[in-house]
Amino acid sequence: MPDVRLSCRLLSLLASVLLAGCAVGPDYQRPAQDVGVAYAHAPAGQWRPAEPGIVRLKSAWWQGFNDPQLDELMTRLSAQNLDLVQAEAQYRQAQAALASSRAGLFPTLDASASRSRAGQGISSANNPATNYSLSATASWELDLWGRVRRGIEASRAGAQASQADLAAMRLSLQSTLAQTYFSVRTSQQQDALLGQTYDEYQRALEMTRNRYAAGVASSADVAAAQAQLEQVRVQRIRLSWQREQSIHALAVLVGQVPAHFKLPAGTMPAQAPEVPVGVPSVLLQHRPDIAAAERRVREANARIGVAQAAWFPDITLSAQGGYRAGEFASWLLAPARFWTIGPALALSLFDGGARSAAVDSAQAGYDAQAAAYRKTVLDAMREVEDALVQSASLVREQAAQNRALAASRETLRQVTNQYKAGLVDYLSVVQAQASALSAEQNTLDLQAQRLTAAVLLMAALGGGYTQPSQDAAKAGQTPASAE
Repeated sequence: MPDVRLSCRLLSLLASVLLAGCAVGPDYQRPAQDVGVAYAHAPAGQWRPAEPGIVRLKSAWWQGFNDPQLDELMTRLSAQNLDLVQAEAQYRQAQAALASSRAGLFPTLDASASRSRAGQGISSANNPATNYSLSATASWELDLWGRVRRGIEASRAGAQASQADLAAMRLSLQSTLAQTYFSVRTSQQQDALLGQTYDEYQRALEMTRNRYAAGVASSADVAAAQAQLEQVRVQRIRLSWQREQSIHALAVLVGQVPAHFKLPAGTMPAQAPEVPVGVPSVLLQHRPDIAAAERRVREANARIGVAQAAWFPDITLSAQGGYRAGEFASWLLAPARFWTIGPALALSLFDGGARSAAVDSAQAGYDAQAAAYRKTVLDAMREVEDALVQSASLVREQAAQNRALAASRETLRQVTNQYKAGLVDYLSVVQAQASALSAEQNTLDLQAQRLTAAVLLMAALGGGYTQPSQDAAKAGQTPASAE
């Protein structure tokens, strides 16, 4: 019994040391990255500055376009897109890895039972003996140096990175769907424009033929009118197959076979929504790819501690008890009982530099992830600035294009009247018609580009994503989104 009391005291002492133990390795600090105090291309009056914690993008940021069909497609994407299914499965894998790491904090308990026969020599006098055994073993590796805790920290950061990856995948797919949807709507309006133009050119061809029959127009005028009509027909054919390919892309985004997917006719939103831009520092909390990169830096930092802990001895507490006897009926008798209890210490004295190499590798991994984080921040800043400067330029460009469109329409009206009066040849009419059609098409393209630029800006700002709180992240909850 003195041995038992001594072992119990030893266990209590080691448990106290464990509770007071520290985790080796560097404590995590987010890598510093200068992002400035304001965006260079956010002119006053164009975009509202976001008030931190109050004004921000909604999680359903696409609802700002006020398009019910787009809303319905976004809902289907969230429920059926296969890329999201894959990313969600990878996130569940990361959560399972975290649960596996946490198991290292707890003791393990094993049980075994056996029946064996053994003998010696070939003499009949040496009868084989039967042995019965039933035992249970408990062991607990004391995490004195924080190897297990650093491993849990790394796994938790990895799970949070996977969580942010899922949000980044969702945002990317939403952005792609919105851009593709507006491309289809633009194509449909372009086709409607070409349809009207085709009808006008058809009437112009008939008028030219009538004038040719009356001797006031040449055969060259008729040929020019015919050629212009056929060119519009070619544009409609090209536009048709390009639009169908975009519709096929929409079908895949919402997880549906292209042959079964139908998109009802519709029009583009009249204007792009107003976007709260905010300040650059807010971007660090509202971009899921930045959150993922930052979590991977923390994971790599924790891996340094795991590698450094290998230099310290492993201390394991173990206990075993059970019954062992030659006859099954003797199991419960006192002489058949056995037990062992005590600590075990293991330390590698020489490994040929493996532990040093592991620490160096972990440190290099941290440096790589820190550089990747800073690069991700810079890329995010560039994307926001690109979207801002594009949006600002498109505002001015569309204003100029509207003036050019009005001038083209007036030119066509005047040239057509002059042709009817015999003051100009038909080539002038063809040139005016081509200029007017080009102006109409450019106006539609600019309208679509402004919508696309708004999508790119909202995606660059994070699309309403906000990083989950530390408590929620530790609990493995899904990413929170701004409402």
